[in-house]
Amino acid sequence: MGKKSIIPFGPQHPVLPEPIHLDLVVEDEVVLEATPQIGFIHRGLERLVQTKDYNQFIYVAERICGICAFGHSMGYAETIERLMGVEIPKRAEYLRVIWHELSRVHSHILWLGLAADAFGHEALFMHCWRLRERVLDLFEKTTGGRVIFSVVKVGGVQRDIDKATLDEFIHVLDGIKDEYEQICNAFLNEPSVYNRTAGIGVIPKADALDLSMVGPFARASAVNYDVRMLGNGAYGDLSDFQPILSENCDCYARMEVRAAEVPQSIEIIRELAAKIPDGEISVPVKGAPAIDSEACNVLEQPRGECYYFAKGNGTKYLDRMRMRTPTSQNIAGMAVALKGCDVADVNMIVLTIDPCISCTER
Repeated sequence: MGKKSIIPFGPQHPVLPEPIHLDLVVEDEVVLEATPQIGFIHRGLERLVQTKDYNQFIYVAERICGICAFGHSMGYAETIERLMGVEIPKRAEYLRVIWHELSRVHSHILWLGLAADAFGHEALFMHCWRLRERVLDLFEKTTGGRVIFSVVKVGGVQRDIDKATLDEFIHVLDGIKDEYEQICNAFLNEPSVYNRTAGIGVIPKADALDLSMVGPFARASAVNYDVRMLGNGAYGDLSDFQPILSENCDCYARMEVRAAEVPQSIEIIRELAAKIPDGEISVPVKGAPAIDSEACNVLEQPRGECYYFAKGNGTKYLDRMRMRTPTSQNIAGMAVALKGCDVADVNMIVLTIDPCISCTER
């Protein structure tokens, strides 16, 4: 037997976009155990409900994470609307989902660029981020922002999108879809990529269920669950929605699932843009959540299910606001995926999980 030792991985590492520290117990070049250490960027955002009223806090929720910004504002607003019994206009529901799926597109393209960079494909990295810029241009044109959008409010949305702009959405996204599929084919069919990811970091379906994994990480292990299946909001008006699954349960499967979700999101935007009803985009919201009122909500963020909980106390300040993010659900699965891998494969396994540490630590 070789000698056991502990190798620190992170919080600063060339392939990690955000700080996470792993203590890797290794024997020779094999990882026997991985212990995550989090808390490097803890900001205490949830406690700000004591100083920001329920309308102001939506801007705090949006800043939990730059990549997931729109989803957090949408998930928070839906939670408060349930807490106060507010029903928003149908057009506002459609606009929220269109922007949310656009956010998923930009998140997955960003992830693919980071994965390409980790493999040393710098030209592919630049191509991915060039495509992502087109998505951010659409956000900027319709919300005024490229990272923080501030377009969702309790009761609906702040801005409308006219038909001409929705048609432009489809035109731009069609161009992105064609180029994106070419990039994915070049990347996923590259032998060096396949050899470094196929059969690596395997988590069988039974283990994925036991570990409560969510998002593309879970669906790559054949877990047939996606919050969009519940049909909340405009998702209920889709003609057909089926989660993208894989039976292979490894790093390569996670890459395939995430890559395939971008064209799926573009088709969702196309369908909702064609079906969007006329009408108002918001309703006035007055008063405050009742004493001891509680509400919860789930939303399919780009990385998986995000859970929101709010509790009122009769004032405009919430008594409690809690977010359980996808990465906090998936960290246990990541630790299991790392067991038995080679030290050289650690960065690939972490990247294919697409962790969002900013969301996790808040």
